[in-house]
Amino acid sequence: MATKPEHINELQKKGLEAAVQLAQLSIENTQRVIEIQVAVAKSLFEDGVNNAKALGSIKDPQEAMQLRSRFAQNTAEKVFAGAREIAEVATKAQSQVSKLVGEQITASSAEVLGAIQNLFKGLPIADQGTLSAIQGSLNTTRTAVEQLTRASSEAFQAFTQVQVPATTGKSRSK
Repeated sequence: MATKPEHINELQKKGLEAAVQLAQLSIENTQRVIEIQVAVAKSLFEDGVNNAKALGSIKDPQEAMQLRSRFAQNTAEKVFAGAREIAEVATKAQSQVSKLVGEQITASSAEVLGAIQNLFKGLPIADQGTLSAIQGSLNTTRTAVEQLTRASSEAFQAFTQVQVPATTGKSRSK
């Protein structure tokens, strides 16, 4: 068995590794969201320039209104498609974080319960009834933590399964 300082260092190392994983997930997902936003903004800018050029050459007011209407529809579709992509990235990120946190909770609770059991094993307890009561208490606590972890993981997974509604049309690029 590891000494107390070694055990504490190991727990700190695992906590740091989990924090680094969470930070990496955050960075990757933030980059993806920024890429989506830049792509949508670039596309909308190009469409706006093309629309302005097209409007400059139109003489008929009715044709100008139709062009503006198509441009507005196209813009809305692109914005909604970008929002849907961002929502998908967020849903995936929530699922990844949920999985990582669930794994950390399970691993940490098992380590803490193991350390408590080792502590009680080292104590000079003469009464077997007391030792059995402590062991039963630890087993009940472990079971409760496992159930809580499982329930919270299932609830979070159910939350992340919510579907983002799709837009009604396809974007029309020129």
